[in-house]
Amino acid sequence: MSADTPRRIVLLRHAKAEWSQQSDHERPLAERGRKDAPVAGRKLADSGTVFDLALCSTAVRTRETWKLAVHEFAQRPKTVYEERLYEASLGELIALFDETSDEVRNLLVIGHNPGMHGVADALSGRGEGDTLARMTKDGFPTAAYAVVEFSGSWKNLEHGVGTLVEYWTPND
Repeated sequence: MSADTPRRIVLLRHAKAEWSQQSDHERPLAERGRKDAPVAGRKLADSGTVFDLALCSTAVRTRETWKLAVHEFAQRPKTVYEERLYEASLGELIALFDETSDEVRNLLVIGHNPGMHGVADALSGRGEGDTLARMTKDGFPTAAYAVVEFSGSWKNLEHGVGTLVEYWTPND
């Protein structure tokens, strides 16, 4: 694949989690999260995008979100459970994406806020329609996702290089 290949990164925030006495990393999905995750998965599956790679945080709520969402896909992408996604800063997320092989055209990331919202906002130099305004207004609720397209190598991924082509929340 050429370094000028159009690429797509989908940033999916985990579905609604329970508040419990367990550590934050071990919090499971709440009932609403167990309902919203497959809906997000179906919406992504209906887009027709075939993902080459999924990076999923190791937190229980992200793994559960992915397990419920991926059942809606016709083809399961290679999945890497990535500890560095948990509590990752914007810089850490960009550095992680920089490690992605240029053989990957479509990347799905299942992570947490504020990271998912922050990286979607930072990468999106422009948006189609009202996507940027909606994402700013809605904030990036649980089970929401943003789709950012850009051209070039993953190593050249930086602030403002992409276009926010879709922003979806379970309330849409």
